[in-house]
Amino acid sequence: MSMEQELQGDVVLLTGMSGGGKSVAMHALEDAGYFCVDNLPAELLLDFLKLEAQRGERRVAIAVDVRSAGSLPLMLPLLKELRASGVRVRSIFLDASNEALMRRFSETRRPHPLRHLGRDTGFGELDGITADDGHRLLLDAIKLERELLGGLKAESTVIDTSQLRPAQLRAWLGDLVGPDASTQLTLVFESFAFKHGVPSDADFVFDVRVLPNPYYDRELRPLTGRDAPVAAYLAAQPEVGLMMGQIAGFLSRWLPNFAADQRSYLTVAIGCTGGQHRSVYLVEMLARQFGHHGHVLKRHRELDAR
Repeated sequence: MSMEQELQGDVVLLTGMSGGGKSVAMHALEDAGYFCVDNLPAELLLDFLKLEAQRGERRVAIAVDVRSAGSLPLMLPLLKELRASGVRVRSIFLDASNEALMRRFSETRRPHPLRHLGRDTGFGELDGITADDGHRLLLDAIKLERELLGGLKAESTVIDTSQLRPAQLRAWLGDLVGPDASTQLTLVFESFAFKHGVPSDADFVFDVRVLPNPYYDRELRPLTGRDAPVAAYLAAQPEVGLMMGQIAGFLSRWLPNFAADQRSYLTVAIGCTGGQHRSVYLVEMLARQFGHHGHVLKRHRELDAR
């Protein structure tokens, strides 16, 4: 019996940076009906999945991170082996900026898993370590973690949690692994505000700050790109239609190539100044235009955070 025949259930491999939100994500997957295993050594992965297959078809989620640093070199070859055998494994990498990760460790005062590489990665004066030393050691540990996980990240769908609330992460993850997720490439359109940073999970970034801004209209200012008056205003601007047509033309040309390359996820980020009007409108319109593609998701980073 082939591995593909043995392993029929959905398999989610959840990995990412320490402090990136894996605990929230695992709880969300449990709520979605996945059987979750945290920190499974790579050496046990195949045997575990085969055992699960014998118990009957069910969805399985496995969390892997630097707590099993010694097993990490084995994980990437195993992931490729499973996919080459026809097993569909959704590898999801939870990322965040260094600044966000350092802030989270500072707020929770939890030690970094790679703290053994320095005298201490906490904050404050512990065992002669000053606050500045603690920040430096923590940053060094985060940088090393990025190096160790770089291969897995390259093979995964990346979710940038830097500015996400737990509820947002649960919702985005639910869209990604829910029953409506198809086997073809998932196309994500995401609006964002440049003043809050570019999403690190974006494959393509389009800057629409050059377009007419509804913000300067008093009546439109409190509304969003999802509201009819703002949509009507932007639809009447020739530059908006030209920009949208060029973005759509680019995607239409290259989407088949990404699908043929067996990409499972493609994020198109549209940014404006505040992430409220122009970028939101273009995301709504593009998602509607590409609805025939199959699995299309919409995200509004700034609006979803409200």
